[in-house]
Amino acid sequence: MARLTDGHGRRFYYLRLSVTEVCNFRCAYCLPDGFHKTGDDAFLSVDEAGRVASAFSAIGVAKLRLTGGEPTTRKDIGALIARSAATPGIDKIAMTTNGWNLDKHARAWRDAGLTALNVSIDSLDPARFAQITGHDRLKGVLDGVDAALAHDYASVKLNAVLLRDNAEAEFRAFADYVRDRPIAVRFIELMRTRDNVAYFNDQHLSGGVLKTWLDREGWIPRTRAFDDGPAVEFIHPAYQGRIGLIAPYGQGFCDSCNRLRVTARGKLRLCLFGDGGVDLRDLLQSDDDRDALVERIVAAMDGKAAAHRLAENDPGDTRHLAQLGG
Repeated sequence: MARLTDGHGRRFYYLRLSVTEVCNFRCAYCLPDGFHKTGDDAFLSVDEAGRVASAFSAIGVAKLRLTGGEPTTRKDIGALIARSAATPGIDKIAMTTNGWNLDKHARAWRDAGLTALNVSIDSLDPARFAQITGHDRLKGVLDGVDAALAHDYASVKLNAVLLRDNAEAEFRAFADYVRDRPIAVRFIELMRTRDNVAYFNDQHLSGGVLKTWLDREGWIPRTRAFDDGPAVEFIHPAYQGRIGLIAPYGQGFCDSCNRLRVTARGKLRLCLFGDGGVDLRDLLQSDDDRDALVERIVAAMDGKAAAHRLAENDPGDTRHLAQLGG
């Protein structure tokens, strides 16, 4: 099988495929005023998404994650899952969701071929959850997590954005939550985008604060798998679950990058915080174009930078994370 590599010696196994820019939450760090339409709704069709998966599979990608926006706002999300899962060579199909209807669909999505779920939950305190997301839905989201655990997903993880307010109390609450649950909770450093500068300046906290807390509480680093995402995870003998950290401002964060992105409008993004993108959509209309599609993807890799420029307060052209799938 061909291998997808860049000019810095990194090999890519992992594709994040956005299927919509629409989100029904109003998270303070991303879309505090809610989603506002900025163009037509011509997001990738099921067939187009399937051709993306097929092309990347042909050059060594084995893990595909459906993202958004909120991917489950699409009525055909089940078909998107099934089409991706049917792609030869793709053996892990994941989805990142805010969990708003997970309790109703966890079994159906698993039956369609979804193998892993990441659920965004920024606080286990109902009032704080509502303050951050704009919705008083924490209980329903947690019911969805329990439903996913009951339906044989290979992996269930929670994502929580690391915020300055009440950080240590959140560390303790999430640790208690995973004591008896085989779940990984990953705290993600708040990232600056073009739209959240004031919020970032008020709430950004270094991931070193979490590392210090974990070390004090007896957690130790877990060995990484070759196709893991950017999280460094920690384990503790008294806990079934794990706690992780995604620290994009940390030194060397980009050195082990193994993932690429395709937007909901069919652009290949070499970096979440880059500029522009390589349009693939004209080659997603027919199965006959797969060789040309693969060739365009491979040729684009020479343009992948060694690292993002977040430390220089440069998020590229990323307005907010719903725009590209985070």
